[in-house]
Amino acid sequence: MPITKGLDTAVANGSAIGCTVVQLFTKNPQQWRSRTISQQEAAAFRDANARLMSAPPVAHDSYLINLAAADPDILQKSRGAFLEELRRCEELGIAILVTHMGSYRDSTEEEGLARLVESLNLILEESADTSVVIALETTAGQGSYLGSRFEHFPWIFQHVEHPERLRVCFDTCHAFAAGYDLRTEEAYSATMSEFEAVVGLDRLCAFHLNDCKGELGSRVDRHEHIGHGQLGDTPFRLLLEDPRFSALPKIIETPQPEQMHAYNLSKLRSLIGLCPPPAYPSA
Repeated sequence: MPITKGLDTAVANGSAIGCTVVQLFTKNPQQWRSRTISQQEAAAFRDANARLMSAPPVAHDSYLINLAAADPDILQKSRGAFLEELRRCEELGIAILVTHMGSYRDSTEEEGLARLVESLNLILEESADTSVVIALETTAGQGSYLGSRFEHFPWIFQHVEHPERLRVCFDTCHAFAAGYDLRTEEAYSATMSEFEAVVGLDRLCAFHLNDCKGELGSRVDRHEHIGHGQLGDTPFRLLLEDPRFSALPKIIETPQPEQMHAYNLSKLRSLIGLCPPPAYPSA
């Protein structure tokens, strides 16, 4: 949900269209700088969530953060910015902070993974007094970005000093673009079985439900409205009906949030019989 009109307003706007959990940025995701959250703002946000939502809120970190960066200046700024994100989440009562695993540009994948683990170890040590879970997000595999292969996750968990504070956020668009098929019952079952074997279902803490503009294995991270991309309706119905994931928050990150989030939410609910299929909004 957009936060341009205030953090608590973002929760109220989510409730107005039927959300039971919201994800947001706690600051402008395109800037390093962040303003201080007042005690009044934090209290209003916590109160709105307690009154209007069924689960604690989720946050996504800044797009500028790269915890695997080869550039030492970017790496240092990213580590400091991520620590600040964790502190803001703790202040606001946010349970999960989602992050992309970063890019190893100008180095190798192995070096990038090593820097990511070093970053996480520093961050986990510095934030030992917080309860916020760090959720590493599956990625589409564009360029030199980490996180497009399930094998990256257990390697990280095995090498960090406090893996109990790390979880995984599974993005349907990203997984499909990275080559993990979900379009049929057989494909969905195979992908989830592979994730269970390689990573472990107990590591999942959230889903991002997005259709995908690109084809299977395209490595193109472009979200589409539910049922209007290459994934279609089936994987979303299967995931929503999967009892293993019934308690996990499921976040919509499709384009045009103010115009289309209500449609996408209704579309998801219609797939499991909770409401009639919605009409696609006219331009």
